[in-house]
Amino acid sequence: MGAGKSSIGRRLAQRLHVPFIDADTEIEAAAGCSIDEIFERHGEAAFRDGERRVIARLLADHSPHILATGGGAFMDPETRTAIKAAATSIWLRADLDVLLKRVKKRNNRPLLKRGDPREILERLISSRYPVYAQADLTVESLDGPHEQVVEAVIEKIASLRRGTPGTPS
Repeated sequence: MGAGKSSIGRRLAQRLHVPFIDADTEIEAAAGCSIDEIFERHGEAAFRDGERRVIARLLADHSPHILATGGGAFMDPETRTAIKAAATSIWLRADLDVLLKRVKKRNNRPLLKRGDPREILERLISSRYPVYAQADLTVESLDGPHEQVVEAVIEKIASLRRGTPGTPS
């Protein structure tokens, strides 16, 4: 949430000349309503179930593409296993202050409507970052031009293809 998955994903897809797919957009299309509405009407568990099914469908398409998943998707063991089996996972790691700055620009974050955004993000970082660390590659999502992050992702992918470990940048 706020790491730049959609923005960086779009730019990365353009650079690599492959389609960009945003899982959240696909979830909304499948549900016929916004993610906010899914959370309000059915709760987070129902959203996560739909998210799992949509991501599995998107991963079944074996043509090259960039898929941006929501921040909670990789937390689901079934989804994480499917991603690891079908794709190269990339964690765009951002620190708390960068995340706060970015999420304040948008008001469509259901999880942040439940209290103080800083406290919520601190809890999410504490629970999610150890799981995110299981991604194939880690790239720092810094508070700067997204093109720099895209370039770092491309370098990490090239290193992975050469057989060099994808250590954090």
